[in-house]
Amino acid sequence: MRFRSVTLAGLAIALSACTTTAPSLSPKNAVETRWVGQSAGVFFAKYGPPLSDVDSGGTTTYNWRGGYRTTTIPAKYDETKDGKRGRQTSSARKVYLSCTVQITVGGDYKIRSIRTVSDRPGVNGPSYCAEFLGGE
Repeated sequence: MRFRSVTLAGLAIALSACTTTAPSLSPKNAVETRWVGQSAGVFFAKYGPPLSDVDSGGTTTYNWRGGYRTTTIPAKYDETKDGKRGRQTSSARKVYLSCTVQITVGGDYKIRSIRTVSDRPGVNGPSYCAEFLGGE
C-alpha cells in the first residue's frame, strides 16, 4: 500500500510539471503570412474562383485549386575531377505543378486560415504553393 502511495505521489508531481500551451495563432508559412487577415475577395479576384464551398455557421470553407504550370527540370550530371560534365545521373523531365488550398473565411469575409491540401516541390524551393501564393 505504501508503494502505491509513493508511486501516485511521484506521478502527481511529474504530471504537475507538465503544461499545455494553446496552438500558435501566428502564421507558419509564406502562404499564411501573406493571406491570413486579408479579404477573400482580393484572393479570388487575383487567383480565380473557388471550386466549392461549405457553410458552417459563422464561417465558410472554400476549396480552391489553381496555379497550373508546366515546367521542365533539366538533366543532372556527375562532375568529373577536372570540373567537366560527366555521365548523366537523371534525365530531364516535365513536371505539372498546381496548388490546392482550403480557405476558411469569417462572416466579415476575411481569411481566418488557409491550409495547403496538396502541394509539390516548386521550381525554387520545397513548396510550389508558397512560391505561387506567398509572393506579392
